[in-house]
Amino acid sequence: MRVIGGIYRGRTLRSATGLAIRPTSDRLREALFNILARRIEDSHFLDLCAGSGAVGIEALSRGAARVTFVERSRRACETIKANLNALGAGSAARIINREVTTALKLLSRDSKTFDVVFFDPPYASDTYDVVMTELGRGNLISKNAVVVVEHRRKAPPKPCYDKLKMFRQVNQGESALAFYSIDD
Repeated sequence: MRVIGGIYRGRTLRSATGLAIRPTSDRLREALFNILARRIEDSHFLDLCAGSGAVGIEALSRGAARVTFVERSRRACETIKANLNALGAGSAARIINREVTTALKLLSRDSKTFDVVFFDPPYASDTYDVVMTELGRGNLISKNAVVVVEHRRKAPPKPCYDKLKMFRQVNQGESALAFYSIDD
């Protein structure tokens, strides 16, 4: 796994071995960041179910001001920390080793808001609706935020979660990305 663009372009990232982690493919990450290009610079980026941290690290590489990584696996969090340290990018990052719904409550109490949210739970997870509904309330995202959900192509998430409305979907092999924004 490698960083595709930005200041860390070409750098190799460690992956969390032995875990039930499905890394976002290089091609899907490239499509994601091509679409989000103008939104990344100086953004506050939230990487939910971060795995090895490749997506959030890509955001840092492309100019995100801050990235918060949320991952429940301690081993995966250690991998994220090692990747950030190897790149010298740890000062712009926060790692939260918690289950995603617990982490969202913590972030909400801290009054944190994000400009870009990437959510990539295990495909068979039942957290899609819970997390998207929480994000759809709008408390954790800025007014012009975009929320991106990676999902199995044949099982897309709902088109609407409270204030969040899907505005685009991109398919790549068996995976897909659903893009949401706040519908005023």
